[in-house]
Amino acid sequence: MSEDIGGVPPLNWSVLVSEALRRRKTEGLTQKEHAALSGVSIPTMASFDRGETTLTLAKAFDILRTVGMIEEASAESAQDSFVSDAFARWRSLVDKLPVRSPGRFPDGWYRFDYELKGDLKAFTLREFERVLKKAETRHTGWPVFLMLSERQEFLPREMDGLIECWIRPEGDGTTRLALADPAHCDFWRGSPTGRMFSMRGYQEDSVETFPPHTIFDTSLPIWRMGEALLHAANLAHLMADDGAEITIRFRVLYTGLAGRVLRSWANPFGDLRLEGGGARSDEVVLETEVAASEVTDRLADYLYPMVAALYERFGVTGLSPNQVAVEVGRLLKSNVG
Repeated sequence: MSEDIGGVPPLNWSVLVSEALRRRKTEGLTQKEHAALSGVSIPTMASFDRGETTLTLAKAFDILRTVGMIEEASAESAQDSFVSDAFARWRSLVDKLPVRSPGRFPDGWYRFDYELKGDLKAFTLREFERVLKKAETRHTGWPVFLMLSERQEFLPREMDGLIECWIRPEGDGTTRLALADPAHCDFWRGSPTGRMFSMRGYQEDSVETFPPHTIFDTSLPIWRMGEALLHAANLAHLMADDGAEITIRFRVLYTGLAGRVLRSWANPFGDLRLEGGGARSDEVVLETEVAASEVTDRLADYLYPMVAALYERFGVTGLSPNQVAVEVGRLLKSNVG
């Protein structure tokens, strides 16, 4: 082996793993939370914890980055830092809620984040908040990045140079009231640099028809991901500098899938009557990069690969692009408020 002439010692993998585990413990993260923040599966995180060297470098970097062990040197990693900070902020907000509070999403949650890439106009926080209001979509009764104006305590506010909104559960944090179920306890953040983050619990866990953490609906992911991409396209149009072409880097993380089966619940008489078995993994990360100007016209094309990959976690294959297109058509025709 050649002599070390560059002054850089060999990589000691076991020391890096030990330090990452120490930092995880110091920050109060569980293995599952560390995996979710890093965008890796729990089995991948378990392999890392055991010191295995079969992980790809990219996965290892994602895990180490979450606990501050990767020096961020490029704008490409800024979105991951934004997401990590947003998740840490949410954890601090829910920390004092009861263990089974719906605001903690005890049975699982899903997260959207996206960044706009291209020439964007500069906005103050006040200006950006007004732009966000204009970008709001109204295809569902509870749209992503919701801005409630009826309740002072739920209004977005400035925090750490960002716009932030937390719709906390009412009452003692456990009683089911108008805004006390997982599907209505949103947390989201937005940055004037064109970065957005949103967390929400499952609508399937917010009804009394069946126990929480038992089903995963077929049509709701299409509607939710579709609305989030439409929001990104709206915001890109409003923020683009002199008509510049903006690219959307979009990502969604679903957690708490283990123990659920795929069922047509929200729209049992629709065309998307697919049913699957139990989830084969507890979480899934889906992502795409699209041109903002093409989102509305090609929404079904962009959603199809992500939806197909999601359904595969429940053993469903053979989903056709037309099935997704029909559901997207219903979404685009819907206008609430």
